Amino acid sequence: MSAGKADIVVAGHICLDVIPDMKQSGGSVEGMLTPGKLTQVGPALVATGGAVSNTGLALHRLGFPVRLMGKIGNDGFGKTIVEVLEGYGNGLADGMIVAEGEHSSYSIVISPPGVDRIFLHATGANDTFRAADVRPEMLAGARLFHFGYPPLMRRMYERGGEELERLLSGAKSAGLTVSLDLARPDPGSPAGRAGWRSILARTLPHVDVFMPSYEEILFMLRPDRYQALAREYGSEALLRYADGEELSRLAGELLGMGAAVVALKLGEYGLYVRTTDDPARLSTMGPCAPQAAAAAGWTGRELLAPCFRVGTAGTTGAGDCTIAGFLGGLAQGLALEQTLLCAVGTGACNVERADAVSGVPAWSEVRRRIAAGWPQRERTVPLSGWRRIDAGDGACLYEKG
Repeated sequence: MSAGKADIVVAGHICLDVIPDMKQSGGSVEGMLTPGKLTQVGPALVATGGAVSNTGLALHRLGFPVRLMGKIGNDGFGKTIVEVLEGYGNGLADGMIVAEGEHSSYSIVISPPGVDRIFLHATGANDTFRAADVRPEMLAGARLFHFGYPPLMRRMYERGGEELERLLSGAKSAGLTVSLDLARPDPGSPAGRAGWRSILARTLPHVDVFMPSYEEILFMLRPDRYQALAREYGSEALLRYADGEELSRLAGELLGMGAAVVALKLGEYGLYVRTTDDPARLSTMGPCAPQAAAAAGWTGRELLAPCFRVGTAGTTGAGDCTIAGFLGGLAQGLALEQTLLCAVGTGACNVERADAVSGVPAWSEVRRRIAAGWPQRERTVPLSGWRRIDAGDGACLYEKG
């Protein structure tokens, strides 16, 4: 695939993950990290991570022409990132931004058996990503611009999100459909203390499709509730406390800020979507706007797609792959119902493998599994007043009202 033939540009956060095999390490984490001690480990898995890698490579594996646009340094880790990306297809790294004198982002993932992983992370060149790095010729020929993980990119949230607004408005002014994904920052970090409500208020008018997770947007719009729930239940895994009414309120607020489509990722509970009730706003979505014949089916809708049943090998990158499926359906002009099913279908394929993207098959295979009557999970969030609807091919969705 040539970098000049991209239909979708995926930009934002990218890093290199170095994951030592610690199955033979033995002992406690505290013992392994004792100063001066040599701990034996096995070979290291080296993989790329972040929105550019996960969503971008998932779109590539689905079969969509995509350009990956992350910022790396001209160092050893940066060269390894390029090599890993090129391993998925010639030209996939052509859109990477190489910054002389900067270092590439990386994570050391310490994952002893039976305990939670420990991440040692360097943000690197992600922190200096700026709107000017995305030159007009890098968007030429593309229809859709997706940006991921601005909370992990310092320049994107500093100064009230000024640079993020400049970036997204530039892509929108270039005539592209714009989508945005988030990441949940450490509450005690500078990103966690940023004024995310005001950042979203200034950036969402330039965003057509906004796809955060429930917990990310709860943290940003309802920080007091987020912190109270986390303290009460001793965990930041808060999906079990969501319900249809809260999802509706959160999405309604985000639509009011300017987005046309809000999709909240719900992990094992599926994908929730609410769309604007203003046909004029839908028509401004750019090249991937629903066509006139389908626009009514995208207007004023509130739907939830349950996950498909699969054996779970790992959940790394599941949300990013779900986004890839949604963007694929949008780019192909599918009905909202089918777009939702393709999104959760792609996410389900992802979790059948332990890593972030190797479980994602060709687009035709995702659609074939859905059409063959792929069973869905029954578990989802409480949906009082919602109704179950037939989405075709034996699949169902839930719709409010």
